[in-house]
Amino acid sequence: MFLINGCQQLTLAANDRAVQFGDGCFTTARIQTGQVQLLPAHLARLRKACERLLLPFSDWTLLEQEMVTLASHQQEGVLKVIISRGAGGRGYSAKGCETPTRILSLSALPAHYARWRQEGITLALSPVRLGRNSHLAGIKHLNRLEQVLIRTHLEQTASDEALVLDSDGLLTECCAANLFWRKGKTVFTPCLNHAGVKGIMRQFIIDRLADAEFAFAEVAARPKALADADEVLISNALMPIVPVNACEEWCWTSRELYTFLSPLCEHAKSS
Repeated sequence: MFLINGCQQLTLAANDRAVQFGDGCFTTARIQTGQVQLLPAHLARLRKACERLLLPFSDWTLLEQEMVTLASHQQEGVLKVIISRGAGGRGYSAKGCETPTRILSLSALPAHYARWRQEGITLALSPVRLGRNSHLAGIKHLNRLEQVLIRTHLEQTASDEALVLDSDGLLTECCAANLFWRKGKTVFTPCLNHAGVKGIMRQFIIDRLADAEFAFAEVAARPKALADADEVLISNALMPIVPVNACEEWCWTSRELYTFLSPLCEHAKSS
């Protein structure tokens, strides 16, 4: 089901900037019991992305109402929201684009996430690296060709997800998830000031760790940091958290951090 500017339809203008240039942003939220999980955080993410991209979107109350209403139609599933700069403009110029396009869609929750949570997954080191760009880092913009290539390469392996580095060879994220690892009582995640997406569940986990027995650090680290880890896991708003069994020649069996975070993430209600 798709809702474009409040109308149920599948047609988007050919000159919409989302089509022409990937000029926009999006968020993907989990629906539980007919409600959008972490709704305030998803709206805040979209606001931040619009500000960064200089998108003149202002219909936040209407968008929130549409999200809540659409989610109420589905007991469990996925709600994706896209905000495009809208139709018009000449070339790269955004002059004349004064009416952003909002696109909402519903889909089923991926069935394999339950199995992943139970069994754990394997990662494959991706040959595709993310370009470093501080202007775009952190936000979920519509330019996802890097992720498309990462996914295409991943599908040629037997692994479940990809371990992705940036162009400087630093740990960044996975194809569609954020990365955490634990050494003793310290939890690490890559610093995403130059590449990668600062996920909703990533921030939720960081907030929960602030009141936990674990220390926490955002770091610039290379893949060898995982060789010394006691535990590795990945997260996104839909999974929401999954343990990692292996990547390349490294293996992990501990579930200490996963056991602590899993019940908190599975029923996350606030940002």
